[in-house]
Parts: sequence; C-alpha cells; structure tokens
Amino acid sequence: MKSYLNILVVDDYLVVRKGIELIINKSYPNTNVYLAENYNEAIEIVKIVDIDLIVLDIIINGFEDIKIMENIRKHKKDIKILVFSCHEEELYGARYIKNGADGFLNKDCTEEILVDAIFSTLKIGNYYSPSLKEKLKKSKVNKIKANPIERLSNREFEVAKMLVEGSGNLEIANKLNIQMSTVSTYKIRVFEKLDVNNIVALSAFFKTSNN
Repeated sequence: MKSYLNILVVDDYLVVRKGIELIINKSYPNTNVYLAENYNEAIEIVKIVDIDLIVLDIIINGFEDIKIMENIRKHKKDIKILVFSCHEEELYGARYIKNGADGFLNKDCTEEILVDAIFSTLKIGNYYSPSLKEKLKKSKVNKIKANPIERLSNREFEVAKMLVEGSGNLEIANKLNIQMSTVSTYKIRVFEKLDVNNIVALSAFFKTSNN
C-alpha cells in the first residue's frame, strides 16, 4: 500500500491550479500534486503516474468535454474524479455524477469545503453536498429524473446550453464540429423533450430548473 497520495489538478487557469496545490500540500503533506492545464496533459500524466484523485475543471478553454472522465478511466479504471466547476450544482451536479464523476463541487466554495470534498472522495469514494445527495436520492427512489433537463442526452444538453448562451446554429456547428443540419436536429429534439418552442422559452426553462 502506498504511503503517499498522487493528486492531479486539471484547470486552464494557473492561479487556480497553484491555489489548489497550496491547499492540498497544507492539508495532505504526504502528497504529490501534479498539474495539467488541458485534457491532453491530464491524459498523459494519468498514463505514467498512479494518480489517486483528479480535481477536474470540466470546462477547459471554454470547451466542455463530458467524455473526458470516460477517457481518463480507459487508462485507470479506479481513479477518483472530483469535478470542480463554476457551473451551478443544481443544474449540472447530477449530470456529471451520472457521467462518471465521484463528486461535484462549485468553485465558489471555502477552502474548508474543498479539503472536505477531497477527503470524502478519497476515503469514502464520493462527495455530494446535502442538496445534491437529496436530489440523487429522490432520482433513485422515484426512478425518474428530478430535473427535466436531465432527460437530454449529453449532446442535446451541450446544444441547448449553447443556444441559451446566445450561440447560433453555425457557431454551434463549428464549436462541436458537426453539420448545421445536425444542430437543427438536436435543437428540435431539445424543444420536444422540454416542451418549449423558442429560445426565450428554453432560456426561461433553464433558469427555472436552476431554482
């Protein structure tokens, strides 16, 4: 059994990476902290280092790759992943858990909460805030999604989020490297699943689901 920990911090902002590194070193002295500023660097580190936990920003340089957790586990199946994001927990937390995260933490948290989240993910195997834990429990008990937005597939969710943020079909197609006709198809599916018929209604739906 190792007498030390290997923790990887993945974030595109140097000040965030170094800040988390300082917090980890202060709270976990027998720890090697590795830093990566993008997904490719993260994968390369995981290939050669026995990483125990990744503190992962799911959005790097403005691009969200929810499949990164699946790709990471192709190289180490039992690695723990704590998503550390600016995204709202209510809207995004359960989605990331569903797609492979062992915990979710909003960046607007205290140092103490970050330390607790790291400890919980390493020792217990997961970290959920009380509200996220309740949401996951309700989802499991009722066997339905607690938030209607979770009915969307990952790609549908990406397209919907970009539409809400003001992106047009051409911009979305370029960012996601898909055809404009495909964007239109996803848009239709989103509207049908959420029972809305325009972007204004879609935006209102996102805001309501986040309250």
